Amino acid sequence: MDSKNADLSSLRIDRSENKKSNSKSKYILYVVIILIIIAIGYFTISSFTSNILEVKLTTVIKQTPGRSSAVLTASGYVVAQREASVSSKGTGVLVYLGVVEGDKVKKGQIIARLDDRDIVAQLDEAKSNLQLYQAQLNELQNNYDREKELFERGLSSQQSLDQAEAAYKSLLANIEIAKARIRVAEVSLENMIIRAPFDGTVLTKNAEVGEIVAPFGASTTSRAAVVTIADMNSLMVETDVSESNITKIDQDQDCEIVLDANPGKTYQGYVFKIVPTADRSKATVLVKVAFKNYDSSVLPEMSAKVSFLSRSNEEEKDQAPVLTAPLSAVEEMDGKKVAFTVVRDMAVQRDIITGRLFGNYVEIISGLVEGDKIINDLNEKIKDGVQVKVQ
Repeated sequence: MDSKNADLSSLRIDRSENKKSNSKSKYILYVVIILIIIAIGYFTISSFTSNILEVKLTTVIKQTPGRSSAVLTASGYVVAQREASVSSKGTGVLVYLGVVEGDKVKKGQIIARLDDRDIVAQLDEAKSNLQLYQAQLNELQNNYDREKELFERGLSSQQSLDQAEAAYKSLLANIEIAKARIRVAEVSLENMIIRAPFDGTVLTKNAEVGEIVAPFGASTTSRAAVVTIADMNSLMVETDVSESNITKIDQDQDCEIVLDANPGKTYQGYVFKIVPTADRSKATVLVKVAFKNYDSSVLPEMSAKVSFLSRSNEEEKDQAPVLTAPLSAVEEMDGKKVAFTVVRDMAVQRDIITGRLFGNYVEIISGLVEGDKIINDLNEKIKDGVQVKVQ
């Protein structure tokens, strides 16, 4: 009987293994389906975005006719020709700093002070010694005069006279030494005061109250310069001009300066100095361009573009600025001039009226305003309503 039961139990099918195998197959199938969906979505999006045109924008700006037809244009930076990193002649802890960035200072104005208590003590000691010596002066002088008179009358010895004279002259020497120490202490005291060397504006603050200030920054824990100031009336644009183009520039040549921070505004200038040496690593020559006049919006280290005007543009440079756009951003369609702006990632056609040509620029009479961003380097693919992507 037992053998029959054993035989029947051995004939049963183990369904638990089949269930595990089926669940694993379903899991793998789900993963494969998800991967296929992701791949299809990726290729669909890629094919869609690949059809979007990438475009560059340019700005519609006002400029004088002379600038647009300049013989040479170069980039540079506004640099103060009179700039100083102000430091102390003494060493000590900074206890007072009376300026911050942007403050205007006058020549001789106290900017900062260092801890001078030890020097004040030395000065007081030297003054006290001087007072002591001066109090003894009358007594020793009278004693010397008396010994001299007695010696002349034969009532005193040469030794007594020599001693009185030595004491008197020693006191005079001590008085001069005390005066010298007072002067040294006063100079040292003045060295603990940091003054503005000229009228200017504070550009940077390099130290804080509590830090050690030394004339040459003797260690990593000490500061050399407390502030940096510049004379804002000495601003010029320094630009590097290629050696091959330097012959196009003359001393006092008229220029037009445009700051990258405000491309719609033009400043008149002239070539102040052509530095008589070249930079061999860049093959350029440094040219300094002075402003004929400028306002408070011109700041040191601003980037600028300089247009060097030809002598034939003397009349054009005095003309009023006109609205211009690059020729590459203007196209003719159906007998009319058009430009394209970008609105919600779409090219939008703008009908415009153009005027005079100025080199690579054209005058915009209507259809655009100063500051408008338009598509540059137009081609046949750019049409009204086309999806675009700004580079």
